[in-house]
Amino acid sequence: MKVLKVEPKENGKTYLEIEIDATVFADAMQKSYRKNVKSIALPGFRKGKVPKAVIERYYGEEVFYDDAVNFCVPDAYDAAVEESGIDPVEMPKIDIITIKEGENLVFSATVTVRPEVTLGEYKGVEAVKPSVVVSDEEINDEIAKMRDNAASIETIEEGEALKGDTVTLDFDGSVDGEPFDGGKAEGFELELGSGQFIPGFEEQLIGKKIGEDIDVNVTFPEDYHVAELAGKPALFKCKMHKLARKNLPELDDEFAKDVSEFDTLEELRKNTAENLAHAKEHEAEHRYEDAVVAAVVANAKVDVPDCMVDQQCERQVREMASRMQSQGLTLENYMKYTGQTLENIKEQMRPGAAEAVKNTLVLEAIKKAEGIEAGDEDLEAEYAKMAESYGMEAEKVKELMAPNAEALKDDLGLTKTVKFLVENAVMKQE
Repeated sequence: MKVLKVEPKENGKTYLEIEIDATVFADAMQKSYRKNVKSIALPGFRKGKVPKAVIERYYGEEVFYDDAVNFCVPDAYDAAVEESGIDPVEMPKIDIITIKEGENLVFSATVTVRPEVTLGEYKGVEAVKPSVVVSDEEINDEIAKMRDNAASIETIEEGEALKGDTVTLDFDGSVDGEPFDGGKAEGFELELGSGQFIPGFEEQLIGKKIGEDIDVNVTFPEDYHVAELAGKPALFKCKMHKLARKNLPELDDEFAKDVSEFDTLEELRKNTAENLAHAKEHEAEHRYEDAVVAAVVANAKVDVPDCMVDQQCERQVREMASRMQSQGLTLENYMKYTGQTLENIKEQMRPGAAEAVKNTLVLEAIKKAEGIEAGDEDLEAEYAKMAESYGMEAEKVKELMAPNAEALKDDLGLTKTVKFLVENAVMKQE
């Protein structure tokens, strides 16, 4: 293999021209013959026994080119990449320049390479850390959630539906007299005031009684996710079959004993305030980290290749599908329910994906400039953390993660880089 040319092109691409020795190509042609001869039959020869020269007289030696190229070009390309020192971030576009058995094979490879990052100031950048304040309202909201969870449920036989009640109803929706997908259901449970339905829907059920026929008139929001329904007035024919009401416990010391290990409501409130402060401090630290990284990235210059953004979008779609699957929903059904396409979803993800790629490229450049690496001890510590999180033995986690150990090391290296930037940043309090 010989690299004949290495030429930078526009849009972050590099053009390679590569030569494969005639003897190597001849071996590849022989492999191609052995692969294909099994399926070739010609008059006077048993199937699979036709000599190579005879096949080439009938069909031309070109009949073996495709497989021969597949046998020798990938290895030659990999060797050329290593020799030229480029860092491809996508599969190459391969074009054959000259090909003939007995001669050197020459091909080109055009590929997008990892872009150069021009770092700006990354030590001593200023960033704001949000202040941590826990209000009485936030404490009251948390206590209210505990109270709601501890409520008993009473079935209401008579009377009107109130805000906070859960109604079981049938509904049949139409727009301009025509039904639409997802507009009909039977035995649907809805908590009035939850905001689960279109604005105005739940309010029109308050004050209604079991068995009553109810016409609910609403207008779909202008930004509704199903374009054909956005901004359209709709009529829902509804009937309530059941009505359930929560009976909330009194806010007293007995309540505190029932929902916690504390003896008094005051102790429960104090503990709730401490937990909220801890959570908000954790969030503030993350937001500060993000602000530091954003400031560092803003000082750097890098042209993010489209293909890297495409790859990040693909990763995010896979992660999204995995999260949905864990909740019993497929991506296909989600798209059906929301009227979206895969292209729409990726387009919405694109700005965030581009930002994520840029952040990673800049952090990798700083990691390299500062010589920051994750060592085996970092890897072992991460295995221990994962083992504790998943309730597994550390050795089992290590065994499962072995194929991805280097990738995990790279991620841990980036985490250490962020820590380095935060330690060298100037904090401004909000």
